[in-house]
Amino acid sequence: MIRLLAVQQKDRELLWNIHQKYLYEMTNYYDDPMDGAGNYHYGHFDAYFSDPQRTAYFLYEDDALVGFAMLHPYSCIAETPDHTLAEFTIFPAHRRRRLAFDAANLLLKEHPGRWEIKYNEKNTAAKRLWNMVAAPYSPEVVHLNDTETVLLFTKEPEQHPPV
Repeated sequence: MIRLLAVQQKDRELLWNIHQKYLYEMTNYYDDPMDGAGNYHYGHFDAYFSDPQRTAYFLYEDDALVGFAMLHPYSCIAETPDHTLAEFTIFPAHRRRRLAFDAANLLLKEHPGRWEIKYNEKNTAAKRLWNMVAAPYSPEVVHLNDTETVLLFTKEPEQHPPV
């Protein structure tokens, strides 16, 4: 069972380390060079520890760390989302077990509202995942260019029957 654990200041180094591995993997889709220290630049990383509107989560399956997600409310297409998915991954050893789908749906459940999710068209796994996750919400599809697509949709809060 997937669960979210909010990243705290004490977790900064762990998030930095796994985020760097993720950025390396993203070089399959983006031409981002390493710096002289062997790291990939991510201009907003520190903001996840200073901007209260940014939230990062570790994704766990039971006690195993299997991925992370990073959210903020800032649009890349001049919209006004409540939540923008900045970064999301399930580590390669844990893929193909529906964990990404379950984690994405848990994020939506925990953060209802207007969502903006961008993916690279060359990343066929991400494209398949995000279109499947967004499908129940009839997303608006915005093609930024030949390689990037944004999905806009609203996830309403879940209604619980009165007790």
